[in-house]
Amino acid sequence: MNRRKIVYIVSDSVGETAELMVKAVLTQFNEEDIEIQNISYVEDHKDINNIIAVARYNDSIIAYTIVIPSLKQYLDQRVKEERIMAIDLMEPLINAFSQKYNREAHFQPRLMRKLDDNYFRRVEAVEFAVKYDDGQDVAGIKQADIVLIGVSRTSKTPLSMYLAHKRFKVANVPLVPEIAPPDELFTIPKNKCVGLIITPNKLNEIRKERLKNLGLTSQANYANLNRILEELDYAEGIMKRLGCPVINVSNKAVEETADLILAMLKKERSWVG
Repeated sequence: MNRRKIVYIVSDSVGETAELMVKAVLTQFNEEDIEIQNISYVEDHKDINNIIAVARYNDSIIAYTIVIPSLKQYLDQRVKEERIMAIDLMEPLINAFSQKYNREAHFQPRLMRKLDDNYFRRVEAVEFAVKYDDGQDVAGIKQADIVLIGVSRTSKTPLSMYLAHKRFKVANVPLVPEIAPPDELFTIPKNKCVGLIITPNKLNEIRKERLKNLGLTSQANYANLNRILEELDYAEGIMKRLGCPVINVSNKAVEETADLILAMLKKERSWVG
């Protein structure tokens, strides 16, 4: 009987890492008749016995990335009994990390997938923050995890981006006396919205610096103290109508304000649960 040359890629996760490694190795040979079969999400001894039952009838190599100790031990035992060549692609590097950095591995499958999911959620949140920055599209208010409101220069945009990197979808809306706030603000749960306030003198200082960076005179209405007082009174009135939590950002770093917002969210979700 002509036995097929097959490399079985066995994993308690997707098996992508092992597959890439095996394909990289195969490029070093001219053996075009070697097949690759990926067997993912191996969970118990029965799965391993099924793999062994097939592999022993072919000219096989088992390349595996199993991190669950009990499954790894069982696979090692069965391939030894059946005299099937098996290569653990993870163990040498795990041992090297443990010895060099004096750390214990988690030995949990699918952690890479969790990291990938976190990465894509972060990217999605950043794209959301950019799209719904500065009230560009009020449709984002209902879709957001957090809605930030406040007058200009209260750190709404940097806060939105910082929270986006924490995987929260954030929309921010400027409050300007001449423009009515979006109706959507009054349709969302009040604890989903956070008002940002600042002392008049601090805001005056920030706006003057902003005008200076733009090459404009500090006498512009944007940095006029009376105008600032008008804007702040208007914004605080809107926040009272909404009944939303309010944070004074006058002497706070973006990270500090973000931590307060996340603490509010955590407390609210804990209470709801």
